[in-house]
Amino acid sequence: MEPGLRVLIVEDEPDVAELERRAFEKEGFRVETVERASLALERLERRPPDLVILDLMLPDLDGLEVLKFLRFRKELTRVPVIVVSARGEEVDRVLGFELGADDYVVKPFSPRELVLRARAVLKRLRSREEPAVVRYGPIVLYEEEFRVEVEGREVKLTPMEFRLLATLISSPGRVFSREVLLDKVWGYQYEGYARTVDTHIKRLRKKLGPAGELIETVWGVGYRARVL
Repeated sequence: MEPGLRVLIVEDEPDVAELERRAFEKEGFRVETVERASLALERLERRPPDLVILDLMLPDLDGLEVLKFLRFRKELTRVPVIVVSARGEEVDRVLGFELGADDYVVKPFSPRELVLRARAVLKRLRSREEPAVVRYGPIVLYEEEFRVEVEGREVKLTPMEFRLLATLISSPGRVFSREVLLDKVWGYQYEGYARTVDTHIKRLRKKLGPAGELIETVWGVGYRARVL
């Protein structure tokens, strides 16, 4: 991991922000902290960081709105985001992942573990060597543009749906268990949240239309892209 990667910490609790700042600076990251969502949006537009550490319970705007801003702006969609929040219910985690969070850490947390998770996220995103364009039947996936077309029609996918599709069509015929898909798409195994894969598969199939039938369920195991 190259030194001096820039981290934007969005956290309104001074003690927590300081804990995170020290942990990342100790590992050689350059850190900027802001306590409001509005300030975070300003910084993101001005100069996107290499990583965002995002609290959800902010004084001026829900942190999920910041996450949506990142994931639906073309120039920001690849910025990795780790949510760090006291909101640890399954519904909160699932929503965070569905909106494109790369990881979700519940408070209280270990600063050392947070940094290790950050490094894992950055390493995974930077080590991907998938081709720029992947063609699978009627589906064309443009990796660098983060765009998918089905029979020439553009299909709007969330970041997680995009990664899930890219993983499945990278190896047609291979069966991916839910646990493996969580590991490959979300970065590591999220015990107890395997059903979020089912939710994403259902939405992905619907968006793909008739081409969604190419994503097959292998009952009791997981999912695969049909061999064409």
